[in-house]
Amino acid sequence: MLRSCRPKIWPSRAVRHGLRLLSSVPPITPVEKIIIDGIKATGPIPFATYMQMCLAHPTHGYYMNPQHPIFGPKGDFVTSPEVSSLFGEVLGIWFMSQWMQSAKLPIRVVELGPGRGTLMHDILRVVAQFGGDRLVAVHLVETSPTLRALQERRLSPSALKHEFALQWHDSVDQIPPSSDAYTMVVAHEFFDALPFHTIQKTELGWQEVLIALADADSSAGAAEPHPRFRYVLSPQPTAASTLLGHSSPRFNDVPVGARLEVSPAAFKIARTLGTILADARTPAPPHACSRGCALIVDYGAAHAAAQSFRAIKAHALTDPLHAPGTCDLTANVDFAYLAEAVRDLVLVHGPLAQGAFLARMGLHERVEALAVRAGDGDDSAAALRAAAQRLVDPAGMGGEYMMLALGGHAAADAGGVWPFLDAPAG
Repeated sequence: MLRSCRPKIWPSRAVRHGLRLLSSVPPITPVEKIIIDGIKATGPIPFATYMQMCLAHPTHGYYMNPQHPIFGPKGDFVTSPEVSSLFGEVLGIWFMSQWMQSAKLPIRVVELGPGRGTLMHDILRVVAQFGGDRLVAVHLVETSPTLRALQERRLSPSALKHEFALQWHDSVDQIPPSSDAYTMVVAHEFFDALPFHTIQKTELGWQEVLIALADADSSAGAAEPHPRFRYVLSPQPTAASTLLGHSSPRFNDVPVGARLEVSPAAFKIARTLGTILADARTPAPPHACSRGCALIVDYGAAHAAAQSFRAIKAHALTDPLHAPGTCDLTANVDFAYLAEAVRDLVLVHGPLAQGAFLARMGLHERVEALAVRAGDGDDSAAALRAAAQRLVDPAGMGGEYMMLALGGHAAADAGGVWPFLDAPAG
């Protein structure tokens, strides 16, 4: 999803003088009221608690409220699968290329956070073409009843046609183990929406940055972007901040004063995926084989971010503390952290920029073949090329998204798994 619009700016003079202009201060949302009451009762809260409440509150959370038009031009953002069905087609080709190098076991496909089911629908079209008689199950990890209904409408016809089981789960932990199937996992814009903690290295150790209520006096609110909340540092290192600060050897060299966004939820889920994909009968990496493969596609890099927390509303960036529960919240993914979670279980490849992945997998050749079929001067041919360019544009989706692969069956002595051959090891 492209999120490169100007952020919302609150009127600093009104904040500095303690004014609460109706035009600049939104009404308190249901989620905001719950958060405010919680902070009043127990004190400042971690970013993880705030994010969990805003996105996943059972009735008022962003992904749980059916009144929120999340995806598409009329929603808050557009994702790669919504730009072109060729995105899912290329991912499907990668998955099937890995399966063909395996023992060609029965296939099950897993998606974390399937959205409207668009990506899974496009992947299944490829799977059905090259191995439809081996497809036995599709597992969808989704907590939103509204999105589950959309996914069911989109995917049920395929399930009926190809006679595979369609199953939903609330968490990755609920996906049953399988020793007689090859598991393909896709997670597109899933990890960036997981709760995270912000920690800061100080002379005392690692302390946590928390969300507190804005001070009543005007001077304290001058530097705050939102009239109801502010960021504070925990008085002392906590058990959680200390554990997170030492959860990766990479964090040891961080200088005093630096901040890191760390998601233990992301680490745990990645570890679970590694367990699902690992084949206990084979040696440990780098000589391991697996009983499946995974593609993780998201914003981020092979390092932790310092301050990437942001909100998206109506295709524009806005203050993440603005109107809680009505905006999508996201933070950059630390792909190196995900790799650390699984590298003793399965091979890790990348991360590689989305544009490079798609180009090396033959996106442009596929587009030109379709353009010729449509008629080179036809409007549909131009639309195909424009959509493909948007997916690979290094200044947009092609450079902002990264892809990390887990498992796979290309031997290590071949240099890795295509198209990740020259990508840094995870």
